[in-house]
Amino acid sequence: MSSDAPATFLTQEAYDRLAAELEHLSTTGREEIAKRIESAREEGDLKENGGYHAAKDEQGKQEARIRTLQQLLKDATVSEAPPSRGIVESGTVITAVVAGGEEVFLLGNREIATGSDLDVYSEASPLGAAILGLKIGESTTYTAPNGREIPVEILKVDTYTG
Repeated sequence: MSSDAPATFLTQEAYDRLAAELEHLSTTGREEIAKRIESAREEGDLKENGGYHAAKDEQGKQEARIRTLQQLLKDATVSEAPPSRGIVESGTVITAVVAGGEEVFLLGNREIATGSDLDVYSEASPLGAAILGLKIGESTTYTAPNGREIPVEILKVDTYTG
């Protein structure tokens, strides 16, 4: 993470859940996948061994998730969601008119809202970066990935309660 990027906000519950997932993947998860690979390897010819290739693919995905979790937890700021001060900041729930339609979403990391119906936008996303620091009633535009300029008006900023 570059030094000018905002720290990732995580609630203590989200941090603990992710740390437990990392611990599981780094220990039991790695042992289980190694056993599956070894078992599949014993079946013979690796070129046409679907079980072996599936296990190796899963191992790659698991190792990528481990790296993601390690980085996320290392760079995270762990605290309660900030109380709403009417300013868009990481960990707040935003109600905004985006491209003419009203949307409600959490600004922060998607890992915070696991189990929630809220959409989540990262502070580093085009929308998140454009609205970070805005106050209720303020408007801006951001450039969508397709190159279109999208208008945004902040209607409400609420405290995230999980």
